[in-house]
Amino acid sequence: MQPAALDQLIAALRVLPGVGPKSAARMAYHLLQRDRAGAGKLAAALEHALAHLVHCRLCNNFSEAEVCEVCASPRRDRRQLAVVEMPADFNMMEATHSYGGLYFVLMGRLSPLDGVGPREIHLDRLIARATDGVVEEVILATNFTPEGEATAHTIGELLKARGLSVTRLARGVPVGGELEYVDSGTLAQAVRDRRAV
Repeated sequence: MQPAALDQLIAALRVLPGVGPKSAARMAYHLLQRDRAGAGKLAAALEHALAHLVHCRLCNNFSEAEVCEVCASPRRDRRQLAVVEMPADFNMMEATHSYGGLYFVLMGRLSPLDGVGPREIHLDRLIARATDGVVEEVILATNFTPEGEATAHTIGELLKARGLSVTRLARGVPVGGELEYVDSGTLAQAVRDRRAV
């Protein structure tokens, strides 16, 4: 029988995605046996994040201020609004240095089987942001999963009905990819989405 505090730590670690009981136990033992300083930093960082992070009132991404740095920047093109599923997607778009517009982070995607509907992904806030009179183009940058496609379709229909220009990220062969190693679905989509040279 193990101490209740250890059981609580293991249970707390299991809230992380993809972490089952054995992985959670391994993490708990590692933190307690080999890295107590790291465990303290982790606890302090979580406490600090919970106390200081909020959602940006414009883009819904995490921020330490009411309006995040990206939304507050005068250098961003306010006529473009990219819709992404998660903060990680936002970060990847920013890492490309190829997009200079603004964002809206859904914090998920439509998934009725998981109980995620329009309210959970803040579609009302997205529509208000997209129809502010400044945005001219909404770029749907949700993932190319069935749920991401359904989310993009739903958002696209709602925004087109309001007279906005709606585009979708292109799909196809990755940069540096060799056709021999590309899956048939991706290659078929690349053929359909081909463009003039």
